[in-house]
Amino acid sequence: MADQGQNIPVRIYQTDEHIMVAAPMPGLEPEDISVTITGSHLEIRGDERGPRQHECDLVEEEWRIGPYYRKLSLPQRVNGPLTNATYGNGVLVLSMPKMGEGEPGVQVDFPLQSIGATRGERVGHTGREIHPTTTQQHAKKHR
Repeated sequence: MADQGQNIPVRIYQTDEHIMVAAPMPGLEPEDISVTITGSHLEIRGDERGPRQHECDLVEEEWRIGPYYRKLSLPQRVNGPLTNATYGNGVLVLSMPKMGEGEPGVQVDFPLQSIGATRGERVGHTGREIHPTTTQQHAKKHR
């Protein structure tokens, strides 16, 4: 398999109802980030930015501005369509509602949407009780 990008370090933590993943992806805009969730599998991708970064006479290169890639197995199936994603300060945070035993997983593939300079989100649910919504509906409600 060809190199898909730098391996993204992650922090995975959970509550009774959610699994959260935090992944640093510095230097990207929200539109450069996409997520695929299928059952208990998660893929995170970040496109390369900085078209002239390869033209520089680098003295030291310990990281690049993408591409980033990470594929993970989660401890439990999650509800991909109701996943919330935020990106700020160079860190992607996913909050994924856990699925109950026997509930089928549904694949979802989404890019983040820009909500401000270097801030992005994708809203799948709101509040403690899960209420399905979209990023556009969420933004309209909070204007």
